[in-house]
Amino acid sequence: MSTSERRPLPEIDRAAAERFWDRFLGSLNEVKPSAPREIACFGDNVELADELISLVLTGKKRATAGSVAEYEHEGSALPQVGERWIACDGTGRPRAVIETTETRVGPLSSVDERFAWDEGEGDRTRADWLRSHTAFFSRRHEALGIPFHSDIPVVFERFAVVYQEPEHGVAE
Repeated sequence: MSTSERRPLPEIDRAAAERFWDRFLGSLNEVKPSAPREIACFGDNVELADELISLVLTGKKRATAGSVAEYEHEGSALPQVGERWIACDGTGRPRAVIETTETRVGPLSSVDERFAWDEGEGDRTRADWLRSHTAFFSRRHEALGIPFHSDIPVVFERFAVVYQEPEHGVAE
């Protein structure tokens, strides 16, 4: 499927995300933040969001990367260790609560084999990671009107899934 044929992400179902977060908080025996850091999808289109959340839910994906310029453009803080956020599928439905376990900012080219493996995408090699992420960040930067170059600063984030519901979820 070409990039032009991919469907843009829909609006996140914020009410469903709030109910999902409440169920997560109810599952804890400890006091945690009253709100997630963010509610978002991986990727920039329905197909990619669905592919990536599937990798998260099956345990294959435990890392992600984001352009520092995109965080700045959106006025968002960079992820911090210990923060939790809700990851949604391509329909905007909440699927997992993720906790950031490690972050590092560095040039795009500084990705290593282990991080590429932990991100769980493609053939999980550094070369494949660089190819696919160069294409992704180039596409995102162009859409936002942000200059792109091969060594843009990137946030390399590792995470753990701390909450997910059965495939069919809980009745809303």
